[in-house]
Amino acid sequence: MAADLKFAKTHEWIRPEAGGLATVGISAYAVEALTDLVFMQLPQVGKHVKAGESIGEIESVKAVSDFYAPVSGEIVEVNTPLAGSLETLGKDPYGAGWIVRIRPDAPAEMAGLLDQAAYDALVKSQPH
Repeated sequence: MAADLKFAKTHEWIRPEAGGLATVGISAYAVEALTDLVFMQLPQVGKHVKAGESIGEIESVKAVSDFYAPVSGEIVEVNTPLAGSLETLGKDPYGAGWIVRIRPDAPAEMAGLLDQAAYDALVKSQPH
């Protein structure tokens, strides 16, 4: 797991990238909890989102779950092939399983997110 990842309490991860962008996905824990993914609704490029706002949905055989923007900003890229190969989320959630790239309004917003240790503690406290 990369040390540069930050996590939202809603199980999204974010990684700062060159050029002021940030890559966003959902954690391995979230993918495992959802199980048997069948559909993903992705947001539109150019959409401006606020931190904590739902930016799409992931549907499993059990439920439909929103995924949220960990920071405010503009969606500049969407991993469109992911919707057709949802197994990638399980195989490589922190690499090829990325969902969107955002240009954050305030990169300092990432400082308020959880680091790996704090996220691991959050996951351990969740009921199974």
